[in-house]
Amino acid sequence: MTVLVVGSVNADVTVRASRIPAPGETVLGEEARVSPGGKGANQAVAAALAGISVSLCGAVGQDSFREVALSGLTHAGVNLSHLHDLGAPTGLALITVSPDGENAITVASGANAHVLPAHLPADLRGFTHLLLQNELPPEVTREAARRAHNAGLTVLHNAAPAREPGPELLARTHHLIVNEHELAVFLGGADGQDVEAQARTLLARGPQAITVTLGSRGSLTVTEENTYRLPAYPVTPVDTTGAGDTFCGVLVAWLASGQALPEALHAAGVAAALACTRPGAQDAMPNRAEIEEYLHPGR
Repeated sequence: MTVLVVGSVNADVTVRASRIPAPGETVLGEEARVSPGGKGANQAVAAALAGISVSLCGAVGQDSFREVALSGLTHAGVNLSHLHDLGAPTGLALITVSPDGENAITVASGANAHVLPAHLPADLRGFTHLLLQNELPPEVTREAARRAHNAGLTVLHNAAPAREPGPELLARTHHLIVNEHELAVFLGGADGQDVEAQARTLLARGPQAITVTLGSRGSLTVTEENTYRLPAYPVTPVDTTGAGDTFCGVLVAWLASGQALPEALHAAGVAAALACTRPGAQDAMPNRAEIEEYLHPGR
């Protein structure tokens, strides 16, 4: 079983500071750390480390950030035959991390913004699952979902950063993954409303499952038949930067390996918690052995 991830590839420049700056404020931080990132690359790495075969379709530039942006992908064994050099700078994310592990991120899309539907793989044979996010142009995400849906793939869409997915994309998404804020944006409501009721409203628009990640409160998943509420796993967070991407990558890996949805959600929640205990995004992601040890201690 092979997963195709269509998404962004970035280099992350991370600075730990005493607090996340307010508008107009300058805060002195520690030494900057440069590491691989981008939601597409992060999720591809998380899935590959979880023991599944993964290919990534995306873009980078021929600049000084290219090597670091690809380092985690190559280390994890992700297939890069669908990676493109589009003559634009490699995407760059500027991340500030506070002492409690929270973060604020600004992204310069670079080459990611130049990806076109024409850059998508023409042949989807051999792939069973497609994983999407919202850091590529909307027309690329829509076309990838259309082709995958028509080819019989299972489509998972992590609709982040928040962008209303539109009826066509929703109808071709089997499993939508959002946080509370993104869910509220899609429905035109406010944060803090009844999350399950909001998720079920969105479920009626096409997806077979919707997962809402709730940070320290775990996650909520709804299908037509069931509701799954999983608590957060108790850890002391160091850096939450890659937690959501870890969740998505491990979720698709477990599903692609034939696991049922409750087991896949459990593994994804454990992996996301473990990722918060180490600094960085891809550098913090657990491998399958670490996840299995947490799920089945001493086995």
